[in-house]
Amino acid sequence: MPAPIALVDCNNFYASCERVFQPALRGKPVVVLSNNDGCVIARSNEAKALGVEMGAPWHLNRDRFEEQGVIVRSSNYTLYGDMSARVMRILGESVPEIEIYSIDEAFLGLAGLETRMDTHLRQIRATVLRWTGIPVSIGIAPSKTLAKVANRIAKKSPESGGVLALMTEAEQTAALARLELTDLWGLARRMEARLHALGITTPLQLRDADPKWIRGHFSVVMERMVLELQGEPCMGLDHQPAARQTIMASRSFGRPVETLDEMEEAVATYISRAAEKMRRQNLVTPALQVFLITNRFREDEPQYSGQHTVHLPIATADTSRLIRGALHGVRQVWREGYRYKKASVVCLDLHSAEQIQGTLFHQADAPERRQLMASLDAINQRFGRGTVSFAASGTRKAWALRSDQRSAAYTTRWNELLAV
Repeated sequence: MPAPIALVDCNNFYASCERVFQPALRGKPVVVLSNNDGCVIARSNEAKALGVEMGAPWHLNRDRFEEQGVIVRSSNYTLYGDMSARVMRILGESVPEIEIYSIDEAFLGLAGLETRMDTHLRQIRATVLRWTGIPVSIGIAPSKTLAKVANRIAKKSPESGGVLALMTEAEQTAALARLELTDLWGLARRMEARLHALGITTPLQLRDADPKWIRGHFSVVMERMVLELQGEPCMGLDHQPAARQTIMASRSFGRPVETLDEMEEAVATYISRAAEKMRRQNLVTPALQVFLITNRFREDEPQYSGQHTVHLPIATADTSRLIRGALHGVRQVWREGYRYKKASVVCLDLHSAEQIQGTLFHQADAPERRQLMASLDAINQRFGRGTVSFAASGTRKAWALRSDQRSAAYTTRWNELLAV
């Protein structure tokens, strides 16, 4: 039998992070809004019980939320990222192998822990809750797909105590019988319709189908899903995620941008953040794409969207070089007379900084420039983002996205530490 795999999933992660430092929110309906306070991206169980839907626009539900006592918070990704790192550190120190799948999910390899995995994982769950305040659910199975199934049921079954193992065929059959096709990991509505056309309407029927027959009608991906549902692991733990090919910095503005100066400030800020991410991963980019977009929902206003690709003389992660390229792109795309809603900058074709070779006229980032960028990043990491920035990013940032309901950073800024 293959070594069991566990999936650890933080329950209602963004809402749970908000509750850690605001105990008064516990037991109350809480929602977290997207960038610019646009729509609901996270809900507590209490908010779900009130019928609050994912993606619900904040401006259309403001009065309803107030009437129902729903507590609203703006997204606070600095806090969420730090809390995620704390949870993942605990998990990584508790098991032989870990694959961090997303900000709130991780797969654990349990080889060597088979005889005591239930007790060990319950101890891990208790430790995460005690040390971070974040509740988690854990599903255990022979494959990743079945671990997802186990986790889903553990989260919704109080009798499981937050931990559920599906190691036998009988346990797996009982679990799959409780689900719909679209409850399976990666199976969307369109795929469900195609399966229905072939007479497969339940997860159990999909599991019992011939994998080769499924591959003939779909793809090798669906064949692997069937094998995984049968308990045969086809996806091992990914210890070394593939290097990113692109990095995007994109935000909606807090109010429409109508001047070129403000647009250049915004794009300079975005590319500065993208440059920080590249340097953390020792990556460089040889080209940028700049996008400018108006608000398509304002039918009473003229509409425009444009993009321009800027090819840099040599691949770089130097913020000053990137700002120069990005601002050139802005000037190529900019059109007067429009009220812009959003700007995006994409760093293309990322690759390792060690692979850059200079040319006769252009050299890779010099050691002194790399040291300068490292010092800038260190200062901003220690004292807070934006402590030191390039003048092109501006100071007032009147265009910045709205976050009127944002809670404090708590764990990453000295002036926002919790007062007791």
